[in-house]
Formats: sequence, C-alpha cells, structure tokens
Amino acid sequence: MSKKKYEFDVLVIGSGAAGLTLALKVADKARVAVLSKTKLSDGSTSWAQGGIAAVQHDKDTLESHIEDTMIAGAGLCHRDAVSYIVERGPQAINWLVEQGVDFTRREENHGHGRDSFSEREFHLTQEGGHSHRRILHAADATGKEIQMSLEDQARAHPNITLFENHVAVDLVSDKDPDPKQRKCIGAYVLDTKRDLVDVYQAKMTVLATGGASRVYLYTSNPDGSTGDGIALAWRFGCRVANMEFNQFHPTCLYHPEARTFLLTEALRGEGAYLRLSNGERFMPRFHERAELAPRDIVARAIDHEMKRLGEACVYLDITHKDPEFVKGHFPTIYQRCLKLGYDLTKQPIPVVPAAHYTCGGVMTDLHGRTDVNNLYAIGEVTHTGLHGANRMASNSLLECVVMADAAAEDILGKVGAIRETMAIRAWDESRVTDSDEEVVVSHNWNELRHFMWDYVGIVRTTRRLQRAQRRIDMLASEIREYYSYFRVSSDLLELRNLVTVANLIVRSALQRTESRGLHYTLDYPETDPDMEGIDTILKPPRRPIAR
Repeated sequence: MSKKKYEFDVLVIGSGAAGLTLALKVADKARVAVLSKTKLSDGSTSWAQGGIAAVQHDKDTLESHIEDTMIAGAGLCHRDAVSYIVERGPQAINWLVEQGVDFTRREENHGHGRDSFSEREFHLTQEGGHSHRRILHAADATGKEIQMSLEDQARAHPNITLFENHVAVDLVSDKDPDPKQRKCIGAYVLDTKRDLVDVYQAKMTVLATGGASRVYLYTSNPDGSTGDGIALAWRFGCRVANMEFNQFHPTCLYHPEARTFLLTEALRGEGAYLRLSNGERFMPRFHERAELAPRDIVARAIDHEMKRLGEACVYLDITHKDPEFVKGHFPTIYQRCLKLGYDLTKQPIPVVPAAHYTCGGVMTDLHGRTDVNNLYAIGEVTHTGLHGANRMASNSLLECVVMADAAAEDILGKVGAIRETMAIRAWDESRVTDSDEEVVVSHNWNELRHFMWDYVGIVRTTRRLQRAQRRIDMLASEIREYYSYFRVSSDLLELRNLVTVANLIVRSALQRTESRGLHYTLDYPETDPDMEGIDTILKPPRRPIAR
C-alpha cells in the first residue's frame, strides 16, 4: 500500500460535539475532513451523562448563569468569554434541536411533538454551582444523544468526509521565516488500519480533540482522552494556559469492572446524598450547598474523608427518592449499576473521585483562533477563559457548540480568499524501523499515569510535584529516543502526547503558589488575592518541533 495525500478546505481533528458542530456549520461552503482516532462516537461527548447548561426558564436569567460560572471559576474566569458563551446558550440549544437532538421534556408536554421550538418546555435539572434549574438533558445520556444526532447529519452531508481510525501525528507549517506570519497548512496523519502516515493538506485546520484526563490512573474519560490537541499545538508554537486545573469528578463508580463509569452530578441535583460507610452525611460540614457545592470542593471533601478514615470509597445514596422517579430519570445508570450488582433504588452506591475534565488548554480568542494563523481550537482542548480555576457542571457542551459556531463564522470569512497552500512533502520513514520493544511504550504509559495520580492529584505538595517533574523528564527523554528510531504507532503517539501534557500540568502547578479552585497544595493552602485574574501561561518552544 502507498501513502496518500488529501486536500480539503477545512481539516477538523476530532469528532465530538465541537468538531462535528463546526464541520456542519461550514460544510455548505467548504470541503471538510473530520478525523477520528477510532470510531466517531468513541470520544468524550458520548460519555457525557448530565446535560448542557442554558437559560430556559423565565425565573432564570443570563446574568445569574454568568455569575454562577464566575463564582465556580474562583476568580480566574474571563467575564467577556463567560458572557459571550452564556448569552449564546439559547441559540445553541435551538440549533441542536434543529439537528434532531431530543432533549427530555416536562412530562405534561410529552405530547407536543418536536415541531416548534416555542411549544416545547424542557425538563430542567440542577447541578453543582448552579443557582437555578437550567440543565437540559436527554435522560442520563445527553452526550450520546447529541453525538448521534450530529453524526447522522455529518454522514448525510456531501461536503463532509469522515475518516475513522486516523490519528494526527503533527501539524505542518508553511515555514514562513516570520513567526507572526507562519501558517498551518495541514497535518501528518496515521491511518491505523493501513499503518501508514498520510498527508492532509488544508487551508484551515481545527483542533477539537478533547481533554487529557487519561494522564491520570483513574479517570471518567474514554481511552482517547490523551491530550493530543494540546500537545500538537504546543509543539507547533501555541501557548497553553491553566494546565494545573484538572477537574476530578467526585463520583465515579468504585468497582473493579467499571473504573471509568461516571455517576452524573444530576443525581445529587435531584437529591442524592453523599455518606460515609456508617451512613453519616459529611458534605454539610464542608460547604453551605452540601452535595451541590462546586465539584472541586466535593472531590476534595471526599478525598479528605477517605484519607481521614482510611476508606477506599464513600457512598452515593438516592434511596429516599421514589424508585420510579430514579429509574425514569437515570435509566442508563440504573441498568449499568444493576448489572454490576447494585440497585440504585435500594442501596447506597460506592463512589470515588476520578480525573474528569481539563480546564486549561490551548489559548484561543473568542473566534477560536490560536497563536498560529489558520489554526483553530475548540472545545475541551482549549483555554477560552470560560472555566477559570474550576469548570461549572454542564458548561462544557455549551462551550463546544458556541465556540464551534464562532470559529466556523471566522473560517468562512477567510477560507474563500485562500487560493492554494504550499505543498506538504510526504512523511519520511527512511531512517526508522519497526519496533521490537513495544514493552517500553506500555511500561512508560503505566508509570506515567501512576505517578501523576500519586503526586499531581487532588491534593498536591511542592515536593511531590518536583518528584513528578524528575520522572517526566526521564520519560520524555526515553520517548524522544524511541520516537526517533521506530515507526510511529497509535500507542506511541498517545504516550508522546501524554508525557508532553504531564509536563505542562506539573510546570503550571509549580508556578501557582496558592490554592485556588482545582489546584490545592498543602504548601500554600490559602488563596492569594494578588493572583486573582492571573492565568498560568506557558510559552511554547521557539520553533515548531517535528521529526
């Protein structure tokens, strides 16, 4: 088999809510390629249970949503970004409904059908940090409903070409000697079925690759959340910000066969309690909102109680609610727990925190533009200023749709003026061989995720961070050597990206000499008022890194 070269107007790397939304928004006027590491639906969007936040009720206001977000972000949200995204929430919901997304409606309106937006009244739930019910959902599988609806539309569009089982290796520039004029002209991409690296030439390239929570041992994320877009952009010359703020979801099921199964925050929104093994509620001791406190506080409280008592988990209890209500609102969770031996309506469920969402990422403006011309980033891969030091529940899907729309508008205003781009040469494998040391990749992968969990987790110290940095430096050296000598594989590319992201997380954490939001260090347990509004910004290497 020979290598291939593709040419498109827009190359979208990532196939979740952000990537597919952008593809659909530009496809009427541009030829679009969408890359997915495995199947289109294997990304984090499909795993999102809770919902999407947007003001819908007449007793709620945009100002309230903005203020709730600002409070949850612990002094680091950018008000302009928060306002921009929140204000476009209702419009985003309308567009999703037009794409076929079937949000759960209030029971008394189930007979109204799906024909008129003004006639529908959605069932709204409440999650941590929100002062009102404003979470739209599709039972407890909202992300899957959004993903499937957008996939159906993308597969039917003649201007969108979908490439499953394709992993981006590196971005490619036009090599303009002036860094400010340098442009992204596409990417090298590994076709994992053919085991060959092809060239994807594009006038505009969009990173929509999601987050990096697989850098930790325990995570609620799918296997593909390996920080690919963050690492690609960093190597290519883009700044990243606030990588120290990795959100740990408080309640993942504690079970050896379901380490990544999330128990949505909406359970607590509908009245579930967190209890110790003796049945005692403990969240009222930590925050006035108890179980509805922001996620960083809930996760840290659980971590504190587990360590204080030497317990392996705590328990989530919704047995005091009507069983039919629980089954009706959380059918996916109920059935999955039942298969694992737990009846959500009859017994408390064991839970532990797990890495869940990357609040920092590639720096962009409110058009999705990065530091490099013709390179955009949208969704969890980015730092827009929306999340600050702690993401408020269900703001992430909202950001995906709103920022995809903003980037699409900017791209359509420019792509027509680009006539051609410099040709990209074929991927060079003349100096590498097939690896006979795959054990190195798997061993390094395991080591990295273990020490990130132990040293750079929910509670940190400077000494632990420094210990992690030394191990990262050693692993990075080994991986660079391995990458130089052997043909690339999906596992190697993910490991290369993970160690880059781990380095960015630790470097950022060492720079923040305070505790704020998701970053809590025993050496600086107080919040420093002088650091309010100060992002941790890391500048990239002087020149793009490439083989």
